[in-house]
Amino acid sequence: MTKTEKYETLVDELGALLAETDDLTANLANASALIASRFHAFSWVGFYLRKKEELILGPFQGLPACVSIPLGRGVCGTSASRKETLIVPDVHLFPGHIACDATSRSEIVVPLIHDGFVVGVLDVDSHDIARFDAVDQIYLEKIAAILVKKAF
Repeated sequence: MTKTEKYETLVDELGALLAETDDLTANLANASALIASRFHAFSWVGFYLRKKEELILGPFQGLPACVSIPLGRGVCGTSASRKETLIVPDVHLFPGHIACDATSRSEIVVPLIHDGFVVGVLDVDSHDIARFDAVDQIYLEKIAAILVKKAF
């Protein structure tokens, strides 16, 4: 199965899961578990939710993570402040990278935008360098938009 086919199946499965409830925590928890279960090369999949000028750890799959990230700091805070998806092939080369997991090598962060306001981010890490590409961006942005429409 290609990466695109995996994502297409995942999007369908997510739609079925989201039909069960409008609860934000339940939907983000199921989304992170579903993504992590389909892509074993992802070492961490989760959400940070905006509270004032920082991102606070939300539902995730993986090792314990940083609890709070200021807007504009690290990959997650930078993605949120710019309101754009960031793909970082080697996190050790990203200025100001916040190392929650020292073995993480690449990362993609997708902002969750509701009515023009960043309400959080979807953060995905991998132990592999340059793990993420345009296909990941397209589908993770699609997943983020589905979640924002359903949960926020």
